[in-house]
Amino acid sequence: MNREIEFGRTLEEVKKKARAQQNFITKKEVEEAFRTLSLSDEQMEMVYDYLRQNKIGVDEPADVDAILPEEERNYLDSYLEALAAIPSVTEGEREAITLSAMAGDADAVRRLTELMLPEVPQIAKLYTGQGVSIEDLIGEGNVALSLGVTMLGALEHAHEAQGMLGKMMMDAMEDFIAASTAEEKNDQKIADKVNKVADAANALQEELRRKVTVEELMEESGLSRKAIEDAIRISGGKIESIT
Repeated sequence: MNREIEFGRTLEEVKKKARAQQNFITKKEVEEAFRTLSLSDEQMEMVYDYLRQNKIGVDEPADVDAILPEEERNYLDSYLEALAAIPSVTEGEREAITLSAMAGDADAVRRLTELMLPEVPQIAKLYTGQGVSIEDLIGEGNVALSLGVTMLGALEHAHEAQGMLGKMMMDAMEDFIAASTAEEKNDQKIADKVNKVADAANALQEELRRKVTVEELMEESGLSRKAIEDAIRISGGKIESIT
């Protein structure tokens, strides 16, 4: 396997393991994960720095609450306050509800969903600081939870339910972050293309002291007609230096 590809995959595995451990991982665990790559001390420090930048505690817990913006902290506090109204149950009652939900009992499915709701914001806190709001993360987690409680029939034991539902919520949040990141990169690429055409058109307009045609811009800049016309269309015709 290509060394760069193996490094990238290992780094993602380490991040995933840390998320499952409440955003915490030890240096020993990281070193073991990268053992086959024989990284230098300097390279390992770069890995630790990268993990810390992604709000993962290395050998010490990450203070997730401290990195939340005030607006998101206020939202989270209000959300948790609302969830506090959900009646609690004993471990035995929870197991009985879970078993009934696994058997397809609709009331038990609803009750188990309620009991699991407080888990969603706790998991969402693990993914803060990655370009998406905690409100969106909680929303994705709630959708995954609602779906997951209807799929418990495949399990053999009640104690497996929480792990299964937690993983589904984590996967949903990770997928949402990945999709948001991809969309942001795509938006930036589009903006870069529009700016490139606009800058070239503005420069030519200054030189000619008038608006320029698509054909003139093609000839002077080397841009294709499609690139120019796409930029005009995407900008809503707001590249004013092109006639």
